[in-house]
Amino acid sequence: MKQEMLINVSQQEECRIAIMEDGVLEELYVERTSQDNHVGNIYKGRIVNIEPSIQAAFVDFGVGRNGFLHISDVEPQYYRQGGLDPDKAFDLADGRDAGAKAGAEGGHPGEGDADADGRSRLATRRKPRLGDRPRVKPPIQDILRRGDEVLVQVIKEGFGTKGPTLSTYISIPGRYLVLMPPLGRVGISKKIDDERDRRELRDIMLDLKPPKGVGFVVRTAGTERTKSEMARDMAYLLRLWKSIVRRMRKYSAPIDIYQESDMIIRTIRDMFTEDVGRILIDEPAAYERAREFLELVMPKYAPRLQFYDGKEPLFHRYGLEDEIGRIHQRKVPLKGGGSIVIDQTEALVAIDVNSGSFRTEKSAEENAYQMNLIAAKEIARQLRLRDLGGVIVNDFIDMRKEKYRRGVEKALHDAMKRDRARTKILRTSPFGLVEMTRQRIRPSLRKSIFRDCPTCTGTGMVKTAESMAIEVMRTLQLAATRTDIARLNVTVHDEVATWINNRKRREVAQFEDAVHVQLHVVGKESASPEHLVFEAWDSAGRTVRFP
Repeated sequence: MKQEMLINVSQQEECRIAIMEDGVLEELYVERTSQDNHVGNIYKGRIVNIEPSIQAAFVDFGVGRNGFLHISDVEPQYYRQGGLDPDKAFDLADGRDAGAKAGAEGGHPGEGDADADGRSRLATRRKPRLGDRPRVKPPIQDILRRGDEVLVQVIKEGFGTKGPTLSTYISIPGRYLVLMPPLGRVGISKKIDDERDRRELRDIMLDLKPPKGVGFVVRTAGTERTKSEMARDMAYLLRLWKSIVRRMRKYSAPIDIYQESDMIIRTIRDMFTEDVGRILIDEPAAYERAREFLELVMPKYAPRLQFYDGKEPLFHRYGLEDEIGRIHQRKVPLKGGGSIVIDQTEALVAIDVNSGSFRTEKSAEENAYQMNLIAAKEIARQLRLRDLGGVIVNDFIDMRKEKYRRGVEKALHDAMKRDRARTKILRTSPFGLVEMTRQRIRPSLRKSIFRDCPTCTGTGMVKTAESMAIEVMRTLQLAATRTDIARLNVTVHDEVATWINNRKRREVAQFEDAVHVQLHVVGKESASPEHLVFEAWDSAGRTVRFP
């Protein structure tokens, strides 16, 4: 399996990263400098409101929009029966009690503003013991109060009117490890399922003797890594955490404490594997940043990074521009003649599988099964490329045999395994639908690149000229009840004006004779199909409000 990572930064406003596998585009990441990107950033914020009805708090963390912190995202160390206990704040940097070493290097995460009785109100609490979890979570109003300072991390960008989603479960990813300060133990990624690998990684981590009071989780990239490589990653993460602690102690909320790396470094860190034979970057400054990162973190693989200086644009050279253009199409053709149709709504994504001209030499049932297998693989690919999230409903071609239904479900499960977003797939419903959810972290690629059409407001449809003409005539009936209107102008699209002046000529003449109003219909070619503006004047030439 040959993989290549292509990084296009020729336009400074946009960075695009494509991951090719055997010449096929499998993953695409797009980020623009004009768009907010807060996911992964850590902030010291202040509670501005508590909503017991939804068990959530709203946090001002300094970006202009308050973040949403649900009770499920409040780390257990914040809990204390009867409310907060500032005196039991502990040092997340190395697990030692904050009171025993006040002012020492890497102290507890911060000193917040003092409340009325002079105590610090930073909402970090006692050191949790391994397995120490409250049986019942206390209400959020008993854990946090307005004015409390909290250490939060953005886990989901805001959508529409919703602010970013926050969590107090802090995690800082390295190349092979993830630092989770309050975890207090060593864990292994669930995606590493080989027991021998898990045992070896756990032994390496125990030999490294990580500081008490902080936790580490070994990432899938840590498989078959040496002890020295893991030690280097751990040292880097601990230095980073201590700098975060110092910054947190120095500044009061709201303030940004840690910013996630740019997309290039982030993608190389998270996506690079031994299967990636080459990384191509077409911009000198971005190439230098990536080179420095690789030489620091993965010096063994630094030679795989290459600067692309060809005359033909990088993505054109690999035929990606046409492929990216097809990503935004509603209909996706499949191998053999079938297709899938993807419709994105506010609440969910609907995907319909059509057989089209796809045929096999076997039965109709076998034909549907083979088509669905092809569609399942392409659905997983399109979800990654388009970065679609939320509830997804897949309408596969109906199959009667249970073994075929299970086979399609398995094919979809297998195809989704490489997806980094969390997914959950249900079994086929009685209606033949396969429902699933996919983690939504930021707006989909389509939402990031396109905006709703101001004419159709995102529906994809506008009223016909006939419908608009009828609407104009209905409104004129209202004018017939007014005695203060002597002259009336109606401005519409050219097609609507033509329809009224030709097919509604008799009704217009009858209206003018009956109510003694001079009517003038104006056609405007540049107007939208649903454009409709009335202007009215009385007999003295004064403007009258209508309708």
